[in-house]
Amino acid sequence: MTTQDGRHNERVNPVQTTPQQSRQEAPRRRADARRNHERVFAAALEVFEEFGLQGTVPQVAERADVGKATVYRSYPTKEDLVEAVVGHRLGELERITAPALAKAEPARTFETYVLLLFENLARDRLLSEALAEGRSTAYTGPLLDRLAALMEEARAAGRIRPDASPLDLRVVLCGMCLQLVNLAERDPALWRRYGELTLQALRP
Repeated sequence: MTTQDGRHNERVNPVQTTPQQSRQEAPRRRADARRNHERVFAAALEVFEEFGLQGTVPQVAERADVGKATVYRSYPTKEDLVEAVVGHRLGELERITAPALAKAEPARTFETYVLLLFENLARDRLLSEALAEGRSTAYTGPLLDRLAALMEEARAAGRIRPDASPLDLRVVLCGMCLQLVNLAERDPALWRRYGELTLQALRP
């Protein structure tokens, strides 16, 4: 095409992607997305272990060496990210406690679990802070449900006072966590002591 001043302008057509090229690119894009998702999750584990609930999405993105938009593609909100990390931690808690629970007498399973829980909360800043908030959230709910079920078994065995309720357990447990978190206590032996006091409060 020639302009009025005699110069030539060449029309550049946009590069067209063929359907075959799109199909060939799809596996690579999926692999990239999977790698980014794994990097984001690994970074979130580190950030929330270090900063607890004060950890932020920008910190996770920086630790994963990705943009914030990449984090939000996997986890639309910070709460979604926290829920995923807490779910992972609860899975680890079940794995850690399983051998001890298998050896415990059925009547003492609840007591064994509570003591192991308190010891692990001393090392798990995120989960202890989530419980310290005292809210029934999507990420602490499964743990509280697990405790309530074990508590019912202990009550049937006569190890728990008849009038004790899951709400009583939640108030005592979350109250203990709140004070220990506020005091920045991280000694597992001290946390276990308060686990024992929690059990004493629930015994007949």
